[in-house]
This record gives sequence, C-alpha cells and structure tokens, in this order.
Amino acid sequence: MTHEEILANTSFFADTPISALSLICAQAKTQNLQRGDVLFNEGDTPDALFVVLSGRIAIAIGNKPLDSRESMLALMESGDLFGELGMLDEGPRSAMARAIEQSSVLRIPYAPVREQMQANPTMLWGVIKLLATRLRTMDEVLADSVFLDVTGRTAKRLLELSSGSNEFVLPVTQEELAGMVGASRERVNKAIASFIRLGWLEQHDRRYKILMRDRMEIRAS
Repeated sequence: MTHEEILANTSFFADTPISALSLICAQAKTQNLQRGDVLFNEGDTPDALFVVLSGRIAIAIGNKPLDSRESMLALMESGDLFGELGMLDEGPRSAMARAIEQSSVLRIPYAPVREQMQANPTMLWGVIKLLATRLRTMDEVLADSVFLDVTGRTAKRLLELSSGSNEFVLPVTQEELAGMVGASRERVNKAIASFIRLGWLEQHDRRYKILMRDRMEIRAS
C-alpha cells in the first residue's frame, strides 16, 4: 500500500484529493522506532503529525511531580493517525508518544498539510470527523471511569487488547496496562488474579487465554 493510500484510509485525510495527498507525501518521511523510543514529550513544540505504519505507539500523560506513573490515553496501531492537535490550535504537545514495541511511523510536517487545506477546504471535513471520533472516545473513557470499577475496566482493556482472539500475547507491560486502566499495578494484578480464580482467564507470563469471554464482557459492561 502506498503512503497516499494509507493517508486516504484515515478519517483525517479521507476527503483529500489524491493530487494533494501526493504533495503531502512528498515531504513525509518514514521513521523507525525501537521499544521505548519517544516520538515527542508532553509540552514539546509540535511541527508534524504521524501515521502508524507498523507496531504500536502509546499516547500517555505523566503524573509528575506526584510520582512516576503514567496514564495511557490511547494505543495507536497500524493506520492510526495522531499528533494533529498542535496543527489546529498551535499549542504544545498535550501528551507524550512512545513506541511500546518495534514500530514504524510516517512523519508528516504540518506545513504541506496546512497549504493543501487552504487550497482544498473540503479537507476540513476530515478534521471534523477525526475530532468527533476523539470526542466520542474521551466520552467513553470518562464513562468508564465513572461507572466501571478497576476490575471492570481491567476486563474491558484485556478484551480490547485481545483483538477478538481468545488466545493472545499482551502487547503492553503490566505497568502500561495499569496506565490504560487508570489504576495501580497492584490493583490491576488483583483484578486479573480474580478472573483466573473464577476460571474466566488463564495467564502464563504475557500470554493470556480467555476461557469465558461472555463473563468477561458482562463484567466489562
């Protein structure tokens, strides 16, 4: 798949003419990352947005100076676009982006995107669609934090990370999973232990097997 096709598959660039995509991609560069590599930090001055070509990128905010824990806001996978907010409001990065496994991203400078938006105003519909999706996602996260306890949120995150498969390797560390759940590692491990005790789940290191998906789904709702 060409870079133009990859961009066209994102909601952000869905209404962008192919000629404009070609001009944008001409200034884009592929960036390869190892696990732990940081693309940008919270507070950095932004100058580019990114699309994941392979691997996974965590979007997180720190809890400093209180402690060193992070809250993972999102997990970006192949085809996902992120880092666009700074282009829209010219503010600093609101979160950090870090590779949680070997990854590759397409780095797209803001300048050519802005130029094409001025020349092709219909591109703004793609921006609106992406922002609407972001808002819906944040609404769901807020609802989870209000209506689900730690055990329920842990069940929901495990189901999401399983990608529909009953056997899977957890793509994040226990600490990162805790950041996604929004709780301490100890409380998340306690929740997982309860699933194992109930016979809903099996775990061997980072390899998991869901034995009773229906029970997990009920607990996550």
